[in-house]
Order: sequence, then structure tokens, then C-alpha cells
Amino acid sequence: MPNVITLEHIEKRFDSGLLALKDVSLQVESTEFISLLGPSGCGKSTVLRLAAGLERPSAGQISSPALSTQTVADTAFVFQDATLMPWASVFDNVWLPLRLAGTPRAQAAERVHAALQSVGLADFAQAFPSELSGGMKMRASIARALVTQPRVLLMDEPFAALDEFTRQKLNDDLLRWWQVRPLAVLFVTHSVFEAVYLSQRVLVMGARPGRVVAEVAITEPYPRQPAFRTSTRYAEACARISQALEAAQAVV
Repeated sequence: MPNVITLEHIEKRFDSGLLALKDVSLQVESTEFISLLGPSGCGKSTVLRLAAGLERPSAGQISSPALSTQTVADTAFVFQDATLMPWASVFDNVWLPLRLAGTPRAQAAERVHAALQSVGLADFAQAFPSELSGGMKMRASIARALVTQPRVLLMDEPFAALDEFTRQKLNDDLLRWWQVRPLAVLFVTHSVFEAVYLSQRVLVMGARPGRVVAEVAITEPYPRQPAFRTSTRYAEACARISQALEAAQAVV
């Protein structure tokens, strides 16, 4: 399958002089689910922001739909915080990217309702963010990302602030949404367990300056069942990635 995101020998140095990334190369295929895992400050979020066109590299080459002005809607970004407008209804929050693209409310209604239906919020279109739980707010944020029907979904620790039960439920739902409409997902997490459950490949990054120091393939077929989390295969994959993380700390 063709790559939709390619980073080649990327370096990122901020104006302060901080070298955040050094010689980062990675590829994401058109329907692939990849997780970025590594210690705090290793540049995982910076990689996402570069892929989204929110940052520019100091050196190296990037190919991504977000870098083409003709295909801005092909890339969607979900942040750790749901970033919903508190004064707007759930419908209007999900409509936002279509509205910014010039789509009138009435014309967008079918797509917005379909997105809300897909994330289980069909009955909350007129609710306000203050009336939603943390998990529901994140579902609304994901609906807002999916409503543009993107080719690439960038997710920066979207479930980190949620309780474990809600997090696991959203992991299951995310895989279901991804399989219904395959797209490329680049997912940042601090959780080895989450990365193994979700991903086809896990890229382990070393401490700053960030670089990819290991790649672990997760061969468990989809759809993945909750029982996978208690299987020997899951434990073995988690152990391999934990070892790669420990080794990454020793890389200078």
C-alpha cells in the first residue's frame, strides 16, 4: 500500500536552540495503525505536529496530505484535551471543520448526524460540553475529526486523562471506527498496553533529541477482542516493547 505520511531524516530545532528531533524517519501506509511510544519530552507530539503541518522541520523532508493546500481536510488532529467550544452545542462543535470549509449548517447536517451516530452521541447533538462526561467529550472530539472523512487521523494521547474502563471502551470503539472506514492513524501514547492493543506497528522513540530507536510489529489480527488483553501473545508483545523502551533510555 502507498505511504500517506513519510518523514525522511527529520531534524527539529526550536528557536530556543533546543534540539527536539534528530534524524527521524518513518512511514505510515494508507490504512495503517501506528503508535508512537517513548518517554516524556522525546518529541512524539512534535512528530505529529510536523505531520499535521503545524510545525516546520529544521532539516529533512516530509510528505503528508496536510502539507497540500488542496487536501487540508484529508488530515484530522485529535488532541489530549477534547478542545470543544463550551458555548456551542455538540452538533455545532462537530460541524466546525465543515463550517470553516464553507459548508452551510443545513447542508452539513447529514454528515454531522452520521458522525455523531458513529461515536454513540446521536442523542446528544443539542447538549453542551458541560453536560458531557470526559469520555463523551472525547467522543465528540473524535466525531469532529471524522466528519471531514480524512485520509489521516493524528491522535495525541487522546485517552490519557480518562479512567481505565472508559479508556479501554474507547480503544475498542476507535478500532471499530477505523475498520469501518479504513484510514491511516498515527497515535501517540505513553501506555505500552494501549499501544499493543491498538497497533499494527509500535515505533519506540528514544529520549531527546528524539529519534526512532525500535519498531515492534503486532501481528494479532483484527478485530481485536478484549480477551487479547489477557492472552500470552499480548503479554509477550508488551514485554518486547518494554524492553525496547528500557534499551532506548540507554541510547545516547
